[in-house]
Amino acid sequence: MSKLLVMDLSTRKLNLITYLAQLQDENSFGKIEQYILHNQQLEKKADFKPFSIDELESSVKESEQDYTSGKFMNQDELEQTSEKW
Repeated sequence: MSKLLVMDLSTRKLNLITYLAQLQDENSFGKIEQYILHNQQLEKKADFKPFSIDELESSVKESEQDYTSGKFMNQDELEQTSEKW
């Protein structure tokens, strides 16, 4: 049964691709495109997982230790480094 569902989904995808490839109406295409882009943005936001209190406190402690031990860059150093990216 699962092979049937996968094949059915594959067929539906191919049908949609064919439909989009033949679509001539710019307005309709734009609406579909905006819908897809909007959903992609929502999915990215849904993947966001905020820090727990423990994770946040641990990160703050680590940052403070880095600063105390001199493991940081000032703004000029950071800008010079980022130019090489």
